[in-house]
Amino acid sequence: MAQSVNHLNLKKLFGYFKTAIKGEEKEYTSGNINKAIFMLAVPMILEMVMESLFAVVDVFFVSRLGVNAIATVGLTESVLTIIYAVAIGLSMAATAMVARRTGEKNPEAASEAAIQALIIAVIIGSVIGLTGVIFAEDILRLMGGAPELISEGKGYTRIMLGSNVIIMLLFLNNAIFRGAGDASIAMRSLWLANALNIVLCPVLIFGLGPIPGLGIEGAALATTIGRGSGVLYQFYMLFSKRSVIQLNRSNFKFNPDLIGKMLNVSAGGMGQFLIESASWVFLVRIISVFGSDALAGYTIAIRIIIFTILPSWGLSNAAATLVGQNLGAGQPERAETSVWRAAFYNMLFLAFISVGLFVFAGIIIEIFTTETNVQQYGIQGLRYICAGYIFAAYGMVTSQSFNGAGDTRTPTVINLLCYWVLQIPLAYLLAVTLDLGPAGVFIAIAISFSMHALVSIVWFRRGKWKLVEI
Repeated sequence: MAQSVNHLNLKKLFGYFKTAIKGEEKEYTSGNINKAIFMLAVPMILEMVMESLFAVVDVFFVSRLGVNAIATVGLTESVLTIIYAVAIGLSMAATAMVARRTGEKNPEAASEAAIQALIIAVIIGSVIGLTGVIFAEDILRLMGGAPELISEGKGYTRIMLGSNVIIMLLFLNNAIFRGAGDASIAMRSLWLANALNIVLCPVLIFGLGPIPGLGIEGAALATTIGRGSGVLYQFYMLFSKRSVIQLNRSNFKFNPDLIGKMLNVSAGGMGQFLIESASWVFLVRIISVFGSDALAGYTIAIRIIIFTILPSWGLSNAAATLVGQNLGAGQPERAETSVWRAAFYNMLFLAFISVGLFVFAGIIIEIFTTETNVQQYGIQGLRYICAGYIFAAYGMVTSQSFNGAGDTRTPTVINLLCYWVLQIPLAYLLAVTLDLGPAGVFIAIAISFSMHALVSIVWFRRGKWKLVEI
């Protein structure tokens, strides 16, 4: 009897999974909250995994070209972080506004918000792209690139920065789909983009038959073609009436008031990303005091940490969409319940991951390096940092839920307090002043995770996010 029940439950779950992948579920303001979280989270988690593949694939193939090629990618990615900040900030605003209008059952207003976001993205992306094309060599020189590196890598940097409008549109269109509840379309666009990038990277870098190898510039072209194809697919869905948001030429009109609101909301999102990114830069600087082995161990540990929390970002994005849509539908209590439910599931997931990382830290680190000292630092990093995972689960979901409500300023302030005011000074105090070494930095990260969650929960429970108008 028990086996029969389990079989039915698994069959039902698999049915939900197929529905989520196909994007057949569109209603998230009524019905079972657990089902709504599952339907949104599955494609969003897979979307995050696909996004991470771009960096992994590029580095894998580019590493065959030598140190200068790897360094060029690293320097260019550092500059692209600024572009990502703009794209992510604008995406947060788009998700919040589209979700709110969708919850209000006002698809025309949702489409108008999407259009204004696209207009902003094209304008900003074009300005940054033109600047990148003209000043590619100067940018590499400013970032500390050697003459040989600049000579070899300027083409890569020029292509990547020049095509940044594609990056912005990829981020933004997917944010629009997520806000509308069409998370499966966002997922499929990244499947397409990554599949093309994986196939084209080795072909364009090393050549194939009559196709000449382009070296590092081939990597930039492969990424651009892949992402560009993803954007074309997104626009096809937006114009073909296959998504909740439907665009046509006649509704591409400039709305200064709506653009002003969107820029105001997006400013907080940009601030969140820049504050968090800058904090990691400072931590790297502190770690570097203890030598290259410590830095290598930290780098490996952080890469593993980031990869293992990708599903959590999917759950967090699902909570943000549910908050926006349910606030639009006039159901703030359902929005709040969705957040606590998603945070609980996230906690269960990260608790499982943290136990696995703690127990198998040695085996995991050995996959990436055979250097004994590096392994010790990497193991230490994994075990200390994952201690803050359970708290981070609630912090991630509640923070994204503020964004889903259109309140991007609150998580910006929380990030500033927890990452700059607390984490950086504490890391220096423990690691350098109290002579705990890299362990001090790892402990500071775990503590800041926990404090971020505590502050986010307290602020979220106050409920002012329910009153935000966008």
